[in-house]
Amino acid sequence: MKSVLEIRNVSKVYKTKGTSYKALENIDLQILEGEFVGVMGPSGAGKSTLLNIVSTIDKPSHGEIKIEEKNITDLNNKELAKFRRENLGFIFQDFNLLDTLTVKENIALPLAISKVSVKEIELKVMETCKRLGIEELLNKYPTELSGGQKQRTAAARAIISQPSIILADEPTGALDSKSSKELLNSLESLNEERKATIMMVTHDPGAASYCKRVIFIKDGKLYKEIHKSSTRKVFFQEIIDTMALIGGDSTDDI
Repeated sequence: MKSVLEIRNVSKVYKTKGTSYKALENIDLQILEGEFVGVMGPSGAGKSTLLNIVSTIDKPSHGEIKIEEKNITDLNNKELAKFRRENLGFIFQDFNLLDTLTVKENIALPLAISKVSVKEIELKVMETCKRLGIEELLNKYPTELSGGQKQRTAAARAIISQPSIILADEPTGALDSKSSKELLNSLESLNEERKATIMMVTHDPGAASYCKRVIFIKDGKLYKEIHKSSTRKVFFQEIIDTMALIGGDSTDDI
């Protein structure tokens, strides 16, 4: 199985007014094609910093990041913008939908920017929306949607261009439990049926239990990783136990 993401000896140091803070230290991580990987840890552990570096929003102070064998730390801003557009799919906690565009237009945006034909856009939008169960929402605007509908629209936009990897940043953070489960079931189906590669940062053990592997970060370093070997309920308990060891919040329900 091929490697989609390789993080080699990555560190990140933030410097302000004569002081420095090491957010990440010597991180090594590989994600293979078709994996669904969760990243967890206490507040301030470095989860968001790691995601920002992988998503090309930030750059490491040391080390290298390869996605699909391409070293993204060597790319200039123009190359990064193109690479991000063609290879990365994003799902954010706050949806990041454009209120002036319909659901259909929001989902089609990545393809329109890449100058895909109108006919192909129509086909891909319908296929993606059916997969996520939102085809009846195509002509609505984001202001007319529930939180769960907004997040599934954001998920559709993230996957429509078939990116190398989907990066999800606390995707259930703004959702109620029903909407969270609907979204997570959709991501699980994408992973299992379409072999989508997903990296999800979350503080929620329930959300993490949908992953196949969970990486734990503590004080900017990789602390531990666990693999799902049986049921989601058993995996959930393993996640809770590990979070208790490193001081994370483990009060969420499955």
